[in-house]
Amino acid sequence: MTNPSIREIELSEPGSGPYGITAGPDGALWLTLAGTGGVARVAPDGEVRTYLADPAESRPLIITTGPDGALWYTRSGDHRLGRITVDGRTSSVALPPGTAPCGLAVGPDGALWYAGMGDDTVGRVTVDGAVTTFPLPVAKGFPSMLVAGPDGALWLTLNQANAIARVALDGRVTLHALPTEAAGPVGITLGGDGALWFVEIAAGQLGRITPDGRIDEFPLPDRAARPHAIVADPAGGCWFTEWAANRVGHIDRAGHIAGYDLPTPTSEPHGLTVTPDGTVWIALETGVVAHLTP
Repeated sequence: MTNPSIREIELSEPGSGPYGITAGPDGALWLTLAGTGGVARVAPDGEVRTYLADPAESRPLIITTGPDGALWYTRSGDHRLGRITVDGRTSSVALPPGTAPCGLAVGPDGALWYAGMGDDTVGRVTVDGAVTTFPLPVAKGFPSMLVAGPDGALWLTLNQANAIARVALDGRVTLHALPTEAAGPVGITLGGDGALWFVEIAAGQLGRITPDGRIDEFPLPDRAARPHAIVADPAGGCWFTEWAANRVGHIDRAGHIAGYDLPTPTSEPHGLTVTPDGTVWIALETGVVAHLTP
């Protein structure tokens, strides 16, 4: 890939802190605003709308399309899952006190699953609001992001326990320790090769784990880049954000890693998503959404 085009759209006022991003069922991009609470919608024509009904301290992080066609997102500051329909109607589901949810994904059972950073749990929430929690066998492991795997289970990163966990739908947990000490795994995605790909923010590496637990690690050219989020692309590779380096990175099927600088210095890239046309959209904490066209 040579000289991709990267453009930016101003999203909201400074301090809003765009964090997570996903493509909605309405063809728009939906983002969480960790700094102000609430979410933003970017239409295909670039029109931006913000929905700020949540408390400012709710600190929304990860957002995804739920099985009911609404957007669901974790509210780490007030221990809830937020819900917004594509026409802007909002509601929420209360989680146990101290949950501080981060990662969020739809499981193979049609429920929403979240990672509880604050209480070392994984939780399951149905669209009608029923909550079930499962304890993880580690203390202060800081469960961060999670994704549905190819094996009918949920896979999540344990940032402070330096491990990847597999959680079956009945709550049984299998831990896989990482080869690199204190690697700090965060983002995780299901790759086109049937393996789970993740980033190691403290080690400056990417990781790959197969459903049977085999782990490979790929050092980045810039080990101080602080990779944060990762998403699979349609060509079988993965895109990831390099938070400290102000870059978006890519690894292809052959393992070749490339990086692309963002136009605005110190824009703090966090979440990212890939739309069906191959465009990469990145949430920048400075109040901007960037899009990279390969």
